[in-house]
Amino acid sequence: MNGVVVLTTVGADFDARALAQALVETRLAACVNIIASMHSVYRWEGRVTGDDEQLLLIKTTESNVGALRDELFKRHPYEVPEFVVLPIAGMSDGYAAWLQAQVR
Repeated sequence: MNGVVVLTTVGADFDARALAQALVETRLAACVNIIASMHSVYRWEGRVTGDDEQLLLIKTTESNVGALRDELFKRHPYEVPEFVVLPIAGMSDGYAAWLQAQVR
């Protein structure tokens, strides 16, 4: 089992809790952490801009990434959602077993 962390951002006013709840309820994610307040600076449509956002840290398995991406993109408010997949280099045996048991 290969665990991964998926990163995505949503706007400060978006209901990130509802999105997190849906991803866990559908067993696409074992856990979603929401970092509620951050500021992002980025280039969009040829100019540098910035927004207040929320960061979601989504823990799942590598085998769930495709289905998670499809579901996230259906619910995501952005035209071009961030979807960054980071492999987990190591986990405790207990956490790995729990993660595997929580996802489909």
